Amino acid sequence: MKLIQDESLLKSHLTKYHFEEMFGSTQHIPFTLQKYDPREIILHEGIDLTLLLFLVEGKVKVTSSVVTGKSLLLRFSHPFSIIGDIELIRGVPVQSQIEAVSECLLIGLSFEYIKNQQINNPKLLHTLLDHLSYKLQTCTTASRVNLLASVENRFASYLMSTLSSKHENHFGKELRTANIGEIANLLGTTHRHLNRVLSSLSEKKIIKRNRDSIHILNWSALENLSNDIRYE
Repeated sequence: MKLIQDESLLKSHLTKYHFEEMFGSTQHIPFTLQKYDPREIILHEGIDLTLLLFLVEGKVKVTSSVVTGKSLLLRFSHPFSIIGDIELIRGVPVQSQIEAVSECLLIGLSFEYIKNQQINNPKLLHTLLDHLSYKLQTCTTASRVNLLASVENRFASYLMSTLSSKHENHFGKELRTANIGEIANLLGTTHRHLNRVLSSLSEKKIIKRNRDSIHILNWSALENLSNDIRYE
């Protein structure tokens, strides 16, 4: 993590995401700007959090650990999203691990400042409620998918969530797969089972698997397999 001392960059993001609507005025509020590199862990599950974080650039992966020590995928988050709202309101340690998928910029604001100066701000509270309800919705969807959907459906949803962006109308061409076992763990399956799914999708000409990457050949077939479910 790097602290970015760039007032103009900070102000541009505050303006872009309408922070003045949440706080009335952004002047004299002690915001910080943080930069994370791809695959850098932003928050470890179980630590004490002192900042409310606003994702304003990039994409993050949110996972939750299970009793086996493995992790399950909950969602991918895009701007504008809030990290730390549950921890702020409930006073609990970090509930999920947050990892940067791409280079990310986050605006931070200390819990202490919020509790002393903003905790009765109805506009901020409304924003937090909106994001909390969205997280409840996505966690419910993720639970249903992980429990009921086939591994093939889950993997198709994972690929659609990873390689497409509704915010940019952009589809990536390939997924780097240095560790198939890690993806299998996130989807709640085994390395062997996921390899069988990859072989099946390759035979159907939906994907092409190389040594360390997966190339998408048929987006429409993949989207049908995903049942319009996204980890987002």
